Amino acid sequence: MSISYILNKIVSWLGLFFFILAAYMIYHQLSRYSMEELKTALFNIPHKNLIYAAVASFTGYIALSTYDFLALKYIKKKLAAWKWILTGFVGFAVSNNAGHAIVSGGAVRYRFYSRWGICPGDIVKMVTFSGFTYLVSCFFLIIIGYILTPEHAFGGNESTQFSTFITVLFSVAGLAIYLWGSLYYKKDLVIKGIAFRMPNIKLAIEQVIIGSIDITMASLVLYSVLVCFVEIDFVTFLGAFIIAQVLGVYSQVPGGLGVFELVFANILPGQDNHAILFGALIAYRIIYYLLPLIFSGIVLSLYEFLHKDEDIVG
Repeated sequence: MSISYILNKIVSWLGLFFFILAAYMIYHQLSRYSMEELKTALFNIPHKNLIYAAVASFTGYIALSTYDFLALKYIKKKLAAWKWILTGFVGFAVSNNAGHAIVSGGAVRYRFYSRWGICPGDIVKMVTFSGFTYLVSCFFLIIIGYILTPEHAFGGNESTQFSTFITVLFSVAGLAIYLWGSLYYKKDLVIKGIAFRMPNIKLAIEQVIIGSIDITMASLVLYSVLVCFVEIDFVTFLGAFIIAQVLGVYSQVPGGLGVFELVFANILPGQDNHAILFGALIAYRIIYYLLPLIFSGIVLSLYEFLHKDEDIVG
C-alpha cells in the first residue's frame, strides 16, 4: 500500500471529520441558549415568516452550490447537475458552521470529486476559484453595503469610520484589479506544479453575480424573521447584513457569532430591539445553519452508505 494511497484516503476522510466538527460548532453556538429560549425564538415568529425564511435559506444554498458549477466551468469539466449541487450544498453547510471554508469545504469537495474522476490538481483549482468567487463578490458587496448602510452602524468614532472607508477603497481596488486581469492578463501562474489562469471576463462577472445572489438570499432569511417585529426597510437592512456577513467570514468565527450582534445593535438601538434581535438571530442560526447541516448530514450518510464499497475496494 503506497504512501500516496494512504494520504489520499486521509484527505478523503477529512471531509467527514469536518462535518462532525461543523455539527459540534453549531451545537456549541446554540447550547448558549436554553431549550425554552430556542422555542420562544421560533414560536414568536409567524409561521408564514418562518416559511419565507426556509425558502430563502434553501434558495441561498442552491446559489452557493452554483459556485461549484462555475468552478467546473473554470477547469473545463462537466458533471451531472445533481453532483455539483450535492457537493456544493454539503460543502457549504459544513464550512459555514466549521469555519475556515477553504480547508473544511475543500476536504468535502475532495471526497466527492475524487470519486467522480477529477484529479487532485483540478480540485485544488476548483477550491481556489470558489475562494476567489467569494472574495470578489465580497469586494462588490462591501462597496454596496457601505453605500446602503447608515453611518451610525460603523460606530461613532473617527478611527472606525476611517478604517471602514479604507476597507471600501481596498475593495474597489481589488474588484477593479480582478476584472482588469480577467480582460487583459493571459499568463498562467504556476504554483507547485499547478497552473492557474485568470477567468475570462464573462466568468468573472458571473462570479460577482452568483456571490451577490447567495448573500442576498442569506439576508432574506434574517429579514424574514426580523421584519415582523421591527420596522426597517430592506435596503438599510441589506447594507448592514452585507457588512456583518463579510466581517463574520473574515473573522473566521463560525457563523459570524457576535459580529451580527455588534452591527445590528447599532442599527436597532434600544433595549426592546436588542431582545427582538436576540430572538431573530437564534431563529436565523437555526434556519440558515442548523437545518441545512442536518439535511446535508442525512444526504451525506445516505450517499456514504450507498457507496461504502468504493472505499473498501479503493
